[in-house]
Amino acid sequence: MSNKYIPFRYDYVGSFLRPESLKKARAEFAAGEITAEALKAVEDEMILDLVAKQKEAGYPVITDGEFRRATWHLDFMWGFQGVAHKKTEKGVAFHGEPALIDDTWLTGKLSAENHPFVEHFKFVKALEDENTVAKQTMPAPAQFFQQMVIPANIEATRKFYPTDEALIEDIAKGYKQVIADLYAAGCRNIQFDDCTWGVLVAQGSVERYGKGADLKSITEKLLKVNNLAIEGKPEDLVITTHICRGNYHSAYFSSGAYDPIAEPLFGRENVDAYYLEFDDERSGGFEPLKAITGDKKVVLGLITSKRPELEDKNAIIARIHEAAKYIPLDRLYLSPQCGFASCEIGNKLTEKEQWAKLALVKEIAEEVWG
Repeated sequence: MSNKYIPFRYDYVGSFLRPESLKKARAEFAAGEITAEALKAVEDEMILDLVAKQKEAGYPVITDGEFRRATWHLDFMWGFQGVAHKKTEKGVAFHGEPALIDDTWLTGKLSAENHPFVEHFKFVKALEDENTVAKQTMPAPAQFFQQMVIPANIEATRKFYPTDEALIEDIAKGYKQVIADLYAAGCRNIQFDDCTWGVLVAQGSVERYGKGADLKSITEKLLKVNNLAIEGKPEDLVITTHICRGNYHSAYFSSGAYDPIAEPLFGRENVDAYYLEFDDERSGGFEPLKAITGDKKVVLGLITSKRPELEDKNAIIARIHEAAKYIPLDRLYLSPQCGFASCEIGNKLTEKEQWAKLALVKEIAEEVWG
C-alpha cells in the first residue's frame, strides 16, 4: 500500500490511550528503577499490540499511538540539539486543570541530526502491510517557534537568537533535516500538529506571547516557519496539519471560530490537508472553509475524543453535508477532533470507548462516501 497517502475517508489524529503497563514502565524508568532497554521492550510490545488493533478496526493508517512520548509536542523538541527541559512547577493553564507538561527552553543553537523520531518511525514502517501505511505525527514548526518565544522562554532564546527571523531559519532547517531522514526511512505521510492557530482565535491570546504582542506579525511568522519547513519537500511526500485548541485529560486550552485565521491558514499554508476540530461550538461554523485554496483536503473532526458518549450518527452525517456547502464532498473526510491521549495521562474514557468512537467514525464514513 506504499502509494497510499493520508488522509483516508475515515482517519484519526494519531495518539491513543496508554495501557497501564506502559504507564507503569515509564514511571519506573523515570524513577531509575528500570533501564532504557527494559522500557523500550515494553513500548515495543504495546505498539505491536496497538497496531494489531488498528488493523483489526479496519483502518488503513497505522501509528505508534505516540506511546514513546510523554507529550504530543515537547518530546519532539527534546530530540533537537540545543533544547533542555525539566518537570514543571505550575504547568499550563487549561480550562478545568493545569496541563502538567515539562518546561522546555533553549540552551544553544538548534540542530536535528539523529532525531529519535526517525527510529520510532522505522519500527512502525516495518509493520505496514498491503492494507496499511504508517503515518508520523510531530508538532508543527510553528509550535516549536511559539514554545521558544513565550514570555517564560524569551530571555533564554535571545541568548542564541537575537531575532525571530534567525530562530525561524534554524527551526525550519532542523525540520528539513528530520523530514529528509524520515523520507529516507520510507516515510511518505507526515502530520504536523498545531495549537498555535487555536491560540490566535482565542480571547486573550496575546497573553501567550506577552503584553503588547503584535498578533498580525505573529500570524505571519507562524505561517512562514511552517511553509519554510515544507519548502522543497519531495513531491510524493504528503504533509498535513491538525489544528487544535488544546487536549489534556479531556480539558481544553482555547475557544474560537476559524474566521480570524482562515485567510492565512487555509489560503496560504502549503499543506496537503487539514485535520480540523469541529466537535462542539468552541470551533464555530463551517463557512471559513471557503478560504481553502487549491485542491487541499479537509478532515472534519466531528467526533470528540474528550468524552465517552457516542455521537448521533444522523446528526454527524447532517453536519458533513453542511460542510459540503463550502467545500466539495469528495474533498471531505472524517476523524475524531483530536487524539485520545495528547499527553500520557490520556483523556477521560476507556480503551473500549476509544475503539467504539473509531468504529463510529468508520461506520459514518462508509455510509457517506461508500
